[in-house]
Amino acid sequence: MEQPKYKRVVLKLSGEALAGKQGFGIQPAVIQSIAKQVKEVVELGVEVAIVVGGGNIWRGKTGSEMGMDRATADYMGMLATVMNALALQDSLEQLGVETRVQTSIEMRQVAEPYIRRRAIRHLEKKRVVIFAAGTGNPYFSTDTTAALRAAEIEADVILMAKNNVDGVYSADPNVDANAVKYDELSYLDVIKQGLGVMDSTASSLCMDNNIPLIVFSIMEEGNIKRAVLGENIGTIVRGK
Repeated sequence: MEQPKYKRVVLKLSGEALAGKQGFGIQPAVIQSIAKQVKEVVELGVEVAIVVGGGNIWRGKTGSEMGMDRATADYMGMLATVMNALALQDSLEQLGVETRVQTSIEMRQVAEPYIRRRAIRHLEKKRVVIFAAGTGNPYFSTDTTAALRAAEIEADVILMAKNNVDGVYSADPNVDANAVKYDELSYLDVIKQGLGVMDSTASSLCMDNNIPLIVFSIMEEGNIKRAVLGENIGTIVRGK
């Protein structure tokens, strides 16, 4: 039996990761692949919580740049994350993985409201918990949500799954051929160098609560399991 390195994890999925190569919407093959990878981890006995973004449907920042009220644009983005969460829940449950969606904005007809103790209880019962609607507040990203929820549920690590890079680089590897990949970084390095792994609010929250972060590619099958087992994939970001 393979022994996981981490007992409780927060998996951060960007909305773009669910869109795959088409860049928008939800690509069924991609979301099914992610669900299978999550199932592999659950079968190891690991408690899995997921924070999902909404950039494949709507980005609050884009709306704000169009002249829309920033708070309104961000609330629309939160609703997009709920759509992604429900799609992911459906894919997981089709594979027999018991799943709960909890939202920071109440919408009782489709999901539970976020309650910390209830979320922890679900995890203890080996249910996958998907946190949707961000923090419930405008001006905060889903990266910050991942950091906040990881601190609240006392997760061992945040797994940040990317669809266009396989770790943290000194520059965008899709643009700069000389970009150097880092194997390990500190949160201070990330903030000082402006590496764009996650926003400064999320990075500071992780650093203050000593929550490690593993950045890796979601496009390679089995990578979530490899990260949980402690294999050296992607980039690990640690405390100070």
